Amino acid sequence: MISMKKLSILPQLAVTAALVFAGSVAQADEVKGNAAAGNGKVWLCVGCHSIPEYRADYPLVYKVPMIGGQNAAYIASALAAYKKGERKHPTMRSIAASLSDQDMADIGEYYAAQTASSPNNPLK
Repeated sequence: MISMKKLSILPQLAVTAALVFAGSVAQADEVKGNAAAGNGKVWLCVGCHSIPEYRADYPLVYKVPMIGGQNAAYIASALAAYKKGERKHPTMRSIAASLSDQDMADIGEYYAAQTASSPNNPLK
């Protein structure tokens, strides 16, 4: 036989389970990028990533990649990794720190849409 005490805990368990489920559904909503919105957010990126054969010298000398045509999810993921500190380049980390998840998705979609013949930034 089930005691009254055990029955009174069932509504609490149901509410807890509902909240956990609602939280996991909210986290599962993926941010959708928009290339047109990204166009207004790449102003800082073009200073390095749109110059053919550009080499940065801080903290080390390295060739800056051209990122036009790169996969949108990869760009957003890389920016998120810089923001979290998983990638260590100090300039990229400080830039990524100022971006929201939506900004990163928009920038990813913008660069994914770029080709050598793109009118906005043909050097990408």
